[in-house]
Order: sequence, then C-alpha cells, then structure tokens
Amino acid sequence: MKQNIPFLRLLSLALLLSFTACTKDHSTDETKDNSEISVHSDDELFITSEIDWVFTEVSQMMDLGSNISPRQQDNMICDATVALDLISNPRTVTITYNGGNCLPNRSREGVIVLSVAQGMELQNAGAVFKVSFKDFKITRKSDKKSITVNGEQTYTNVSGGSLIGLSSQDGDVVHTVVSNGLSLTFKDGSKRTWQVAQKRIYTYNNGIVATVLGMRTENNDSKVAVWGTNRFGTAFTSSITDPLVIRQDCSFRLTSGAIKHTVGAVTATATFGLDASGSPVSCPAGNYFYKLEWTGPNGNSLSAILAY
Repeated sequence: MKQNIPFLRLLSLALLLSFTACTKDHSTDETKDNSEISVHSDDELFITSEIDWVFTEVSQMMDLGSNISPRQQDNMICDATVALDLISNPRTVTITYNGGNCLPNRSREGVIVLSVAQGMELQNAGAVFKVSFKDFKITRKSDKKSITVNGEQTYTNVSGGSLIGLSSQDGDVVHTVVSNGLSLTFKDGSKRTWQVAQKRIYTYNNGIVATVLGMRTENNDSKVAVWGTNRFGTAFTSSITDPLVIRQDCSFRLTSGAIKHTVGAVTATATFGLDASGSPVSCPAGNYFYKLEWTGPNGNSLSAILAY
C-alpha cells in the first residue's frame, strides 16, 4: 500500500530522515494490522464452523439415545467411532476421530464427549448438557492449517424440543451455548483462551437450519458471541451483527450473516455467503466466499474477498 509523503524542501536532511523513518514504521504497523485481522478472521471462522458441525452430529445422537443401534453408531460419523454409555451418571456419547479422509476439505483427530445427567431428557426445556473437547484437532486440507481445541462448552435447551424431531414438531428449538474458556493451540504452537456466549435457534426448511446470535453485552454492544486473545496475543471481541445461518441442505455450511471483529484498535466486518465477486449466492457447488472490510491506521478503507 503506497502512501503520499509530503516533501518539504526547507527541512534539513536530518529532519527529512527522521520523518521518513517514522513513515516507514507507520507503514510497517499498518501491514502488521492488516495481516493480523485477516488471520484472526480466518481463525475464528475456521474453529466456529467446525464446532457447529460437530455439535449437530453429536446432538442428533443424544436425541436418539438408546434407540441407536450398534450399526448406526458405526456409520453416523464417517471419520470416527462412537461409544454410548447410557447407564452411568452422567450419560455420555464419546466420539473418537481417526483422522480419516472421508471429508472433502478437512480431517479430524482427537476425542469429544457429550454428557448429560442421568434422568435429564435433552428434549425438555431447561435441560443442560456439556461437550468436552480433548485434543480435538482439525486440519484444513487446502493449506494444512490446523487448530487443536481443549475445554468444555455448556448447552442449555431453552425452548424444549429436539433437533431430530424438528421436521414434525411445532415451534423452533432454542439453545444457548457458553464457555468460560476454550483452549486453542495453533499450528505455530501458540496457545490462547476464548470465551463463548451464543444463542442458536433451530428451524426446519428442507433440513435443519441453525441461526446463531451473540448474547453477551460489552461496551454497549449486546451482540458479542466470542471474545478472548488471538494467536498474536491481542485482545478481541467478535459480535454477530447479522445472524449467522447454517443450513443442513447446504452440507451444514455457513450460508449468510456478518461478524464484526474488534482486534486491538482495528475493527473489521466479515460478510458471509458470497461468490468470488462478492455477490450473495445460494449454496454453490464449490467454495463460499466472505468479504472482509476494515479501516487501516491511516484511515484507508481496505477489503478482501476470501474463500471458506
């Protein structure tokens, strides 16, 4: 990015050199900010979409409960083995991912355990269940980017009802999702902690449709969904400014919505569900794209269109 640098002929050589050095430092800071906001946006999209996908898989299993046959257990998730313990307290579904190649764009390793207290029925309003991540590692095949997750999220069925019964039951299913600290390890070895506060509204339209909202208030912003420290050690908050929509009939992909990232002194907006030209598109055969827009330290408006 080029900047216009005023050249004052009457300045001394020393002052000119000093001025030039300051300008280069500012340019370096801007380049750093631009890179950081792009990487952070990709990190959050990557991990959030994967956790959403996993939750849908395991919650449908828990809805089935004892009705799952051993054959169903072995075939419900293509890259994992599933073990149900419906006798102990809490009841658990343990999914062990094997790093297989059955998914088109990523591989998964590690363990996820969904647990619920004995006697509590997930379809009842107020039911609480936990999802624990144990060295759950996702690797994106296109660029070998990986993130490893440890920690726990707590889900509450606010409305009652089950995801597996959405097509036949009346009304939406509403869950809240909170976490006081998901531990993320990035490929470069850096470790960070993120907090989560979301509401998810599930409807049925040719498959499950999940609408995701932020529900934490911070600095007069009532739509914060994720906050913490990014891989660069910079504090951030991410607010869902336009509800995120994830559709089963589009392979559980994020099909629309927008997030505002505040990373240090930089604010950026990511708009999802676009084609390569930046126009809205409905369930493409290939990649979706999102448009990332932010303002640099010089006040320049910047944007990029990125695949996801």
